Amino acid sequence: MDNVLVVLKALSDETRLRILKLLERGELCVCDIVAALGTAQPKVSFHLNALKDAGLIRDRKEGRWIHYSLDGSDIFRRFIVLSVLERTSDDMSSEDMKRLKEFMQ
Repeated sequence: MDNVLVVLKALSDETRLRILKLLERGELCVCDIVAALGTAQPKVSFHLNALKDAGLIRDRKEGRWIHYSLDGSDIFRRFIVLSVLERTSDDMSSEDMKRLKEFMQ
């Protein structure tokens, strides 16, 4: 039961949903996520840790950079994330995607 509560709590925040929408398109460096959200790095890291603690994302370190991606290893969590993302409007992340594309150019 605790696992379910942790997952649902992680999904109850708009910033975390925006991060998941960004990661839906593939792996991103924390600096990419910061640029896309237009938010301070400590705040983004806080939300990334909540998503990671819930088992919804995973990280990979490359040099001094940490890259994040959706974690599809657990079928329950994968189903929940895909269901939430399917029901989350792309309008929510359109500005984030615009900022991300500008940052990556």
